[in-house]
Amino acid sequence: MIPYLDPDYPNQTFPALSEALTDPDGLLAAGGCLSEERLLSAYANGIFPWYGEEDPILWWSPDPRLIIFPDQLHISKSLKKTLRKQPFAITFDQAFADVIVACSQPRAGETGTWLSIEMQAAYINLHQQGHAHSIEAWCEGQLVGGLYGVAIGAVFFGESMFHTQTDASKIAFVTLIQKLSDWGYQLIDCQVHSEHLVSLGAEEIPRQHFMGLLEQYKTKSPNAQAWQP
Repeated sequence: MIPYLDPDYPNQTFPALSEALTDPDGLLAAGGCLSEERLLSAYANGIFPWYGEEDPILWWSPDPRLIIFPDQLHISKSLKKTLRKQPFAITFDQAFADVIVACSQPRAGETGTWLSIEMQAAYINLHQQGHAHSIEAWCEGQLVGGLYGVAIGAVFFGESMFHTQTDASKIAFVTLIQKLSDWGYQLIDCQVHSEHLVSLGAEEIPRQHFMGLLEQYKTKSPNAQAWQP
Protein backbone atom coordinates (compact mmCIF):
# COMPACT_ATOMS: atom_id res chain seq x y z
CA MET A 1 0.00 0.00 0.00
CA ILE A 2 1.08 3.57 -0.65
CA PRO A 3 0.00 6.69 1.26
CA TYR A 4 -2.95 8.71 -0.04
CA LEU A 5 -2.45 12.48 0.01
CA ASP A 6 -5.30 14.76 1.03
CA PRO A 7 -6.20 17.08 -1.90
CA ASP A 8 -7.27 19.80 0.54
CA TYR A 9 -3.79 20.08 2.10
CA PRO A 10 -1.17 21.00 -0.54
CA ASN A 11 1.40 21.48 2.25
CA GLN A 12 1.10 17.85 3.31
CA THR A 13 4.57 16.30 3.39
CA PHE A 14 5.41 13.63 0.84
CA PRO A 15 6.55 10.26 2.21
CA ALA A 16 10.29 9.65 2.43
CA LEU A 17 11.69 8.55 -0.92
CA SER A 18 12.97 5.38 0.72
CA GLU A 19 9.32 4.31 1.00
CA ALA A 20 8.82 4.29 -2.77
CA LEU A 21 7.94 0.91 -4.24
CA THR A 22 10.40 -1.04 -6.34
CA ASP A 23 7.55 -2.63 -8.33
CA PRO A 24 6.38 -0.50 -9.98
CA ASP A 25 9.67 1.32 -9.66
CA GLY A 26 9.39 4.59 -7.78
CA LEU A 27 5.68 4.73 -7.01
CA LEU A 28 5.53 6.81 -3.83
CA ALA A 29 2.01 8.13 -3.17
CA ALA A 30 -1.42 8.72 -4.66
CA GLY A 31 -3.99 11.49 -4.45
CA GLY A 32 -3.39 15.10 -3.55
CA CYS A 33 -3.77 17.87 -6.10
CA LEU A 34 -1.93 19.53 -8.96
CA SER A 35 -1.72 23.02 -7.48
CA GLU A 36 1.33 25.19 -8.17
CA GLU A 37 2.41 24.73 -4.57
CA ARG A 38 2.10 20.94 -4.66
CA LEU A 39 3.86 20.53 -8.00
CA LEU A 40 6.80 22.76 -7.09
CA SER A 41 7.17 20.94 -3.78
CA ALA A 42 7.18 17.62 -5.62
CA TYR A 43 9.86 18.58 -8.14
CA ALA A 44 12.03 20.21 -5.47
CA ASN A 45 11.96 16.89 -3.60
CA GLY A 46 12.72 14.64 -6.56
CA ILE A 47 9.09 13.61 -7.20
CA PHE A 48 6.86 13.98 -10.26
CA PRO A 49 3.25 13.11 -11.18
CA TRP A 50 2.44 10.50 -13.83
CA TYR A 51 -0.86 8.71 -14.21
CA GLY A 52 -3.49 7.62 -16.71
CA GLU A 53 -6.77 9.34 -17.41
CA GLU A 54 -8.72 6.83 -15.34
CA ASP A 55 -6.27 6.72 -12.41
CA PRO A 56 -5.90 8.89 -9.31
CA ILE A 57 -2.93 11.25 -9.26
CA LEU A 58 0.19 9.09 -8.79
CA TRP A 59 3.54 10.43 -7.56
CA TRP A 60 6.87 8.85 -8.52
CA SER A 61 10.55 8.94 -7.63
CA PRO A 62 12.30 6.12 -9.53
CA ASP A 63 15.66 4.61 -8.69
CA PRO A 64 17.89 4.91 -10.69
CA ARG A 65 17.18 8.32 -12.20
CA LEU A 66 17.97 9.35 -15.78
CA ILE A 67 19.78 12.69 -15.94
CA ILE A 68 21.97 14.66 -18.28
CA PHE A 69 24.69 17.14 -17.41
CA PRO A 70 24.68 20.00 -19.95
CA ASP A 71 28.41 19.66 -20.63
CA GLN A 72 28.01 15.95 -21.45
CA LEU A 73 25.59 16.40 -24.32
CA HIS A 74 26.42 13.99 -27.15
CA ILE A 75 25.58 14.96 -30.72
CA SER A 76 26.07 12.27 -33.36
CA LYS A 77 27.74 13.06 -36.68
CA SER A 78 24.46 12.66 -38.52
CA LEU A 79 22.65 15.00 -36.13
CA LYS A 80 25.46 17.56 -36.41
CA LYS A 81 25.01 17.44 -40.18
CA THR A 82 21.28 18.05 -39.78
CA LEU A 83 21.89 20.90 -37.33
CA ARG A 84 24.16 22.64 -39.83
CA LYS A 85 21.31 22.64 -42.35
CA GLN A 86 19.11 24.53 -39.83
CA PRO A 87 15.91 22.81 -40.99
CA PHE A 88 13.81 24.29 -38.18
CA ALA A 89 13.31 27.63 -36.50
CA ILE A 90 13.67 27.17 -32.74
CA THR A 91 11.85 29.36 -30.20
CA PHE A 92 11.38 29.38 -26.44
CA ASP A 93 8.10 29.93 -24.57
CA GLN A 94 6.24 31.03 -27.70
CA ALA A 95 3.62 28.25 -27.84
CA PHE A 96 3.58 26.46 -24.49
CA ALA A 97 -0.08 25.41 -24.65
CA ASP A 98 0.33 24.12 -28.21
CA VAL A 99 3.37 22.08 -27.21
CA ILE A 100 1.68 20.45 -24.25
CA VAL A 101 -1.41 19.62 -26.32
CA ALA A 102 0.82 18.05 -28.98
CA CYS A 103 2.68 16.07 -26.31
CA SER A 104 -0.66 14.75 -25.05
CA GLN A 105 -1.54 13.06 -28.33
CA PRO A 106 -1.36 9.23 -28.23
CA ARG A 107 1.82 7.76 -29.67
CA ALA A 108 1.69 5.35 -32.60
CA GLY A 109 0.07 2.09 -31.55
CA GLU A 110 -1.23 3.57 -28.30
CA THR A 111 -4.59 4.81 -27.10
CA GLY A 112 -5.29 7.38 -24.42
CA THR A 113 -2.82 9.77 -22.80
CA TRP A 114 -1.19 10.40 -19.44
CA LEU A 115 -1.45 14.14 -20.11
CA SER A 116 -5.06 14.62 -19.15
CA ILE A 117 -6.86 17.96 -19.46
CA GLU A 118 -6.27 18.36 -15.71
CA MET A 119 -2.52 17.87 -16.15
CA GLN A 120 -2.34 20.21 -19.12
CA ALA A 121 -4.12 22.95 -17.17
CA ALA A 122 -1.77 22.48 -14.20
CA TYR A 123 1.37 22.89 -16.32
CA ILE A 124 -0.07 25.80 -18.27
CA ASN A 125 -0.63 27.48 -14.90
CA LEU A 126 3.00 26.74 -13.95
CA HIS A 127 4.06 28.31 -17.23
CA GLN A 128 1.98 31.41 -16.58
CA GLN A 129 3.66 31.71 -13.18
CA GLY A 130 7.11 31.45 -14.79
CA HIS A 131 8.02 27.94 -13.59
CA ALA A 132 7.40 25.84 -16.72
CA HIS A 133 8.88 26.44 -20.16
CA SER A 134 8.60 25.17 -23.70
CA ILE A 135 10.93 24.85 -26.67
CA GLU A 136 9.39 24.84 -30.10
CA ALA A 137 10.59 23.68 -33.53
CA TRP A 138 8.89 25.29 -36.54
CA CYS A 139 8.91 24.52 -40.25
CA GLU A 140 7.26 26.96 -42.65
CA GLY A 141 5.28 28.44 -39.78
CA GLN A 142 4.00 25.08 -38.53
CA LEU A 143 4.82 23.64 -35.10
CA VAL A 144 6.55 20.32 -35.88
CA GLY A 145 8.30 19.46 -32.63
CA GLY A 146 9.11 20.56 -29.12
CA LEU A 147 9.23 19.78 -25.45
CA TYR A 148 8.37 21.31 -22.11
CA GLY A 149 9.51 21.05 -18.52
CA VAL A 150 9.81 22.74 -15.14
CA ALA A 151 12.72 24.91 -13.97
CA ILE A 152 13.72 25.25 -10.32
CA GLY A 153 17.00 26.96 -9.48
CA ALA A 154 19.69 25.64 -11.82
CA VAL A 155 17.79 22.39 -12.50
CA PHE A 156 15.51 21.72 -15.47
CA PHE A 157 13.02 18.87 -15.17
CA GLY A 158 12.13 17.61 -18.63
CA GLU A 159 8.58 16.33 -18.94
CA SER A 160 7.58 15.36 -22.47
CA MET A 161 8.44 15.95 -26.11
CA PHE A 162 6.86 15.39 -29.49
CA HIS A 163 7.65 15.61 -33.19
CA THR A 164 5.77 15.39 -36.46
CA GLN A 165 8.89 15.74 -38.60
CA THR A 166 12.08 13.71 -38.32
CA ASP A 167 14.65 15.10 -35.85
CA ALA A 168 12.43 18.05 -34.83
CA SER A 169 12.31 17.06 -31.15
CA LYS A 170 16.01 16.08 -31.15
CA ILE A 171 17.04 19.46 -32.51
CA ALA A 172 14.77 21.23 -30.03
CA PHE A 173 16.28 19.19 -27.19
CA VAL A 174 19.88 19.78 -28.28
CA THR A 175 19.23 23.50 -28.65
CA LEU A 176 17.68 23.56 -25.19
CA ILE A 177 20.66 21.80 -23.58
CA GLN A 178 23.07 24.20 -25.23
CA LYS A 179 21.04 27.18 -24.00
CA LEU A 180 20.72 25.73 -20.49
CA SER A 181 24.50 25.39 -20.39
CA ASP A 182 24.92 29.01 -21.48
CA TRP A 183 22.41 30.10 -18.83
CA GLY A 184 24.23 28.32 -16.00
CA TYR A 185 21.96 25.32 -15.49
CA GLN A 186 23.77 22.38 -13.92
CA LEU A 187 21.39 19.43 -14.18
CA ILE A 188 18.59 18.16 -16.43
CA ASP A 189 16.26 15.54 -15.00
CA CYS A 190 15.03 13.09 -17.65
CA GLN A 191 13.19 10.89 -15.10
CA VAL A 192 13.34 7.35 -16.51
CA HIS A 193 15.44 5.39 -18.99
CA SER A 194 15.02 6.25 -22.66
CA GLU A 195 17.32 4.97 -25.41
CA HIS A 196 16.57 8.16 -27.35
CA LEU A 197 17.89 10.34 -24.49
CA VAL A 198 20.80 8.00 -23.68
CA SER A 199 21.97 8.44 -27.28
CA LEU A 200 22.15 12.18 -26.55
CA GLY A 201 24.28 11.78 -23.43
CA ALA A 202 21.80 11.00 -20.66
CA GLU A 203 22.89 8.55 -17.96
CA GLU A 204 21.29 6.71 -15.07
CA ILE A 205 22.47 7.50 -11.55
CA PRO A 206 21.28 6.22 -8.15
CA ARG A 207 18.37 8.19 -6.70
CA GLN A 208 20.46 9.11 -3.66
CA HIS A 209 23.10 10.67 -5.93
CA PHE A 210 20.40 12.49 -7.86
CA MET A 211 18.95 13.90 -4.65
CA GLY A 212 22.37 15.16 -3.58
CA LEU A 213 22.75 17.00 -6.88
CA LEU A 214 19.21 18.35 -6.65
CA GLU A 215 19.83 19.71 -3.14
CA GLN A 216 23.01 21.34 -4.39
CA TYR A 217 21.60 23.02 -7.49
CA LYS A 218 17.93 23.78 -6.80
CA THR A 219 18.78 26.90 -4.79
CA LYS A 220 21.26 28.28 -7.33
CA SER A 221 20.04 30.94 -9.74
CA PRO A 222 20.63 30.70 -13.50
CA ASN A 223 21.87 33.66 -15.50
CA ALA A 224 19.53 36.65 -15.65
CA GLN A 225 18.98 36.22 -19.41
CA ALA A 226 17.54 32.71 -19.00
CA TRP A 227 14.19 32.34 -20.79
CA GLN A 228 14.20 35.98 -21.87
CA PRO A 229 12.80 36.62 -25.39
